[in-house]
Amino acid sequence: MATIFNEQNISFKQRQSPVPEFAWHTSEKLAGMVGAKHLIFDIRSLDPGKYSYPYHFHRNAEELFVIMAGSAMLRTPAGLQEVHEGDTIFFETGPSGAHQLFNHTETPCRYLDLRTNNGLDVAEYPDSGKINILPYEELYETEDRVDYYKGEHLTREIWAQLNAPGKGEEKRGEDGGE
Repeated sequence: MATIFNEQNISFKQRQSPVPEFAWHTSEKLAGMVGAKHLIFDIRSLDPGKYSYPYHFHRNAEELFVIMAGSAMLRTPAGLQEVHEGDTIFFETGPSGAHQLFNHTETPCRYLDLRTNNGLDVAEYPDSGKINILPYEELYETEDRVDYYKGEHLTREIWAQLNAPGKGEEKRGEDGGE
């Protein structure tokens, strides 16, 4: 069934971060209201003098903004560009899709934020050196990146302990087996 969203049936909630420059109003889980399986979408309103989310890109989600009202400055790896009502902006995955909005005007900028949902995603924040595992919102600093095999040098010893005589028999006895 088709669902039509408009100002009469959308409620907005203000999201204020601990950093005062990041504040916006967002619709209440529109995708969840209609049971969307592969899309996440919200309508956002960015107040004058405020930034959207920190400058970031996604590893496993494409994103699309449709500017519904007002205008804002868009930051991408190519630099700054003004976007206006009626503009549609696509952000591909990876560093070339990095983006952030700033409302440099005196009126709110309202936009549709539409993104794909492929399960897990990783958002990276080049300015602050963080990664975010979504949808869990687990954040880590990229400087903590380690080699894939770090800490794996004890594998042989772990296997030896697991295969020690009597080890397998204890486990069988515990669960009522032979």
